Amino acid sequence: MLQVVRTIALMYNNFSRPQKLTIGALLFLTWSMLVWQAAIYKPDADSALTSLTAVNNTAESDNSEPMDQATPDDEIPKDELDETAVPNEYVVSSGDTLGSILTQFGIDSSDVYLLANKNSALANLKIGQQLNWTLDDDGALQSLTWVVSRRETRTYQRSETSFVESIDTLKGEWKNSVVTGTLDGSFVSSARAAGLSNSEIHAVTKALQWQLDFRKLRKGDRFSVLLSREELNGKNEQSQLVGVRMQSSGKDYYAIRSTDGKFYDREGSGLAKGFLRYPTPKQYKISSPFNPRRLHPITGRVAPHKGVDFAMPIGSPVLAVGDGEVVVAKFSGAAGNYVAIRHGRQYSTRYMHLNKLLVKPGQKVKRGDRIALSGNTGRSTGPHLHYELWVNELAVNPLTATLPRSEGLMGKERAEYLALVKDVMPQLHL
Repeated sequence: MLQVVRTIALMYNNFSRPQKLTIGALLFLTWSMLVWQAAIYKPDADSALTSLTAVNNTAESDNSEPMDQATPDDEIPKDELDETAVPNEYVVSSGDTLGSILTQFGIDSSDVYLLANKNSALANLKIGQQLNWTLDDDGALQSLTWVVSRRETRTYQRSETSFVESIDTLKGEWKNSVVTGTLDGSFVSSARAAGLSNSEIHAVTKALQWQLDFRKLRKGDRFSVLLSREELNGKNEQSQLVGVRMQSSGKDYYAIRSTDGKFYDREGSGLAKGFLRYPTPKQYKISSPFNPRRLHPITGRVAPHKGVDFAMPIGSPVLAVGDGEVVVAKFSGAAGNYVAIRHGRQYSTRYMHLNKLLVKPGQKVKRGDRIALSGNTGRSTGPHLHYELWVNELAVNPLTATLPRSEGLMGKERAEYLALVKDVMPQLHL
């Protein structure tokens, strides 16, 4: 800085007398104007509020919506089948790791590290194994249950500094049993009357969720369920669905479990309907990411952001990411124009701040169908689409979640599966 001052002084001394007078006059006029402006300017409350609002609007526009925007959770209609759903449940698929599974559901990576650090066995998850977990009110991981096999279950319970493992090995006798029934009322009530538990009913609806709508089954429709049940001291301790057959309006629907834990039809074709990763024809800038633990910058409170915001011009097409049924299509307060779609029994998607709705409740849609035009309605600070993906009634990160795929079995896996089908099919009698 001193060197700069010396350089300027040297240059000034080299100027002629007229140049020095001109520069001095300009500096004096500039200084006089600044003093005059300071003397006549009197800020008032309105101008201060306007200035603060402008700053806040700039900060909010970076995220495209307020930090504490509520998701209209109560807008998704519930039915009797939802009572059998199991929250926080996941079946391990190809390529999954403990970290990739839990973080997509918004569980903090520090909790995942704490869990895996001293429990190295969790690095050996196998395809088809099941995980269940519980969270506290702040979304922190409290426990994890790992169903290693039909006989072994490992539970990890949070302590002050780590997660403590306990292993439960059951020594009951596993037997296959077939449960048959005829609908006389709802499927849930008929299945309970036939002897299925809530968890077994949930397994059936999940296996057949892509083939039929259980709410539209009719009186007289029939079902046959093949279960592997463990009996200990005369009681059923746990069970696993092997295969199911549903006969509705004279048509048979089958789902049979493969060794990978997934269900396929009699030919080994996948039953799930594939999803798009993005609800738009092209990718747009993400203005606010998924963050279930996001903190409000003013209050410091946890203000979860349960979806992803895409900065999109008003009127841009919004697409259904998968086949499903529209369950909400209306204006909904802070969410603005809002569409919710149910995909099978496990999945639902939500689209908010829309400019124009192109679908109605009860309408069936296919993957890639236009359902709306993006907008800036509701509590929104700029044109954008707020998109959410829910699995088992829990919001997940749409950009990293494992999406349903419709691929079938091939090669050796298909041959082994078809041999299993030949054994299972005769047992699914009606």
